[in-house]
Amino acid sequence: MSFDRPWLLLTLLVIPAAIALYLLSERRRMRYAIRFTNLEVLAGVVRGRLWRPYVPLAFFLLALTALCVGVARPQRSTLVARDRATVILVVDVSRSMEAKDVKPNRIGAAQAALSTFLDRVPKRLQIALIAFAGEPAVAAPPTLDHQLVREALETIRWYPSFGGTAIGDALAEAVRIGQEAVGGQNGNLASVRTAAAPEQAKGIVSILFLSDGAQTRGDLEPLEGADRARDAGIPVYTVALGTPRGTLDFGFGTPRGGFPNPNPTGPGRRVPVPPDPITLRAIADRTGGEFFAARSAESLQSAYKRLGSRLGRKPGETEVTYAFLAGAAGLLLLAGLLSALWSPRLP
Repeated sequence: MSFDRPWLLLTLLVIPAAIALYLLSERRRMRYAIRFTNLEVLAGVVRGRLWRPYVPLAFFLLALTALCVGVARPQRSTLVARDRATVILVVDVSRSMEAKDVKPNRIGAAQAALSTFLDRVPKRLQIALIAFAGEPAVAAPPTLDHQLVREALETIRWYPSFGGTAIGDALAEAVRIGQEAVGGQNGNLASVRTAAAPEQAKGIVSILFLSDGAQTRGDLEPLEGADRARDAGIPVYTVALGTPRGTLDFGFGTPRGGFPNPNPTGPGRRVPVPPDPITLRAIADRTGGEFFAARSAESLQSAYKRLGSRLGRKPGETEVTYAFLAGAAGLLLLAGLLSALWSPRLP
């Protein structure tokens, strides 16, 4: 804990002064003898109550201490919102995201976790949403309107999902969007379409990347996309969603998006769709991010809660003066109540 005005901590000297005044008053009061003929009654009055007069005094001194500390403007180290920070959410919407090894299914668990993330991030954090399968698509550009991102999040399960998984291309698109965001006036993509220099994105742009499978399509390899993020100074936090035993039934039909989804392996075939944690971990390591393996909806929620509390923030100081003042007020009230309740009463 630090203090904005540490010199005001000298007010704590009033605590020993108050104790000294109390002891002096007690000594002066003991000079006077009180005649009381019935000593047995007097002993019954004071027996077991010798400590009571000191309890209100203790609470009063604690309240005085809290007040003295409060006027020095105490601050605690914490994470504070970073100005112009932007987080690019990248979500795999390929066909394998309908696997039900993560309840209710992978895409449903991802939407719920991303909603939790939006609940925890600072309000002044810019957020963008990219959905990708065979190629990336910007579902929501960087914006401070988190409700707009929520609405876009509700629609990603209906994106056309056939065509593979292009991890490298999705990373490259996220880097481009992040650089444009910090290059625009007030960080708004609506004001500019020219990408910023890589140095401008360092420290204020992050990518949160979720996928449940290995790359099967795209112009860039996953680590080539990671290299672009690293060169731009953008850390990529990756989440591998699913279990090694995840499977999906492929066949003809009309899946989400309204497009036919032919099955080259034949109708009714159950196809394994395990995640690719090795590649996703390598992406996080190469860019200075962090890797999470989510094999259940609960572990996915936990990962996004942690990231929602960290991304878009930086180490800083938060003033806690009001906490000390509120504590002092409560202690003073308690001291007054106990003093009134336990004031000496002779029979």
